[in-house]
Amino acid sequence: MKIYFLIYDKVEELDLVGSWELIGLLSEKGLCEKPKLISLNSMTPSGEHGMRFSADYHFTDPVQPDVLFVPGGSGARIAMEDLDVINYLKKTAENCHSVLSICTGMYLMQKAALFKHKKVTTHWAFLEHLKKDNTVTVVEERFVKDGNIWSCAGVSAGMDMCLAFIADYFSEDVASTIQLDAEYYPSPIIYGDAHKNSATSNYIKKLR
Repeated sequence: MKIYFLIYDKVEELDLVGSWELIGLLSEKGLCEKPKLISLNSMTPSGEHGMRFSADYHFTDPVQPDVLFVPGGSGARIAMEDLDVINYLKKTAENCHSVLSICTGMYLMQKAALFKHKKVTTHWAFLEHLKKDNTVTVVEERFVKDGNIWSCAGVSAGMDMCLAFIADYFSEDVASTIQLDAEYYPSPIIYGDAHKNSATSNYIKKLR
């Protein structure tokens, strides 16, 4: 099973690396191939905060993943203006078992019409943008699955979505093992009152 990740200049690092770690652990158990990076522009892109990457493929290379992760970052709004990129994403998604959008990866997904007639979500700061699209149903949750399209809220939410995908595709036992290997048991501590901001997603407002 081939699980690949899109990458581009100004990708949000944790959008990519969080889920990459979990899929990497999955590959060590022989349940999928090692994850690969498909670049939408530079083969050596830099992330939002300066982390440097080296892509395995360019989107013009003849490779077809079974599962595709689409991370966010400010660079998504640049990459989405490349018609060749959008056509590539549309065509590739047609032959994917699942496509998973993390945070503002939704800009690429939306432009490629992969969110059309789907329940979707994104980072709380971009929910209003998404709500302007009358072809989608926006849900203010940590992550959501609709058919073969998954989407999640901001940054760290990608790891929760990734574990849910593993549980859905493989089994809860496999997801449990990966969760333990990564020791991903987030602290329930909520710092301060920033989460009470009226603009945040409904699921955040319910946190205590």
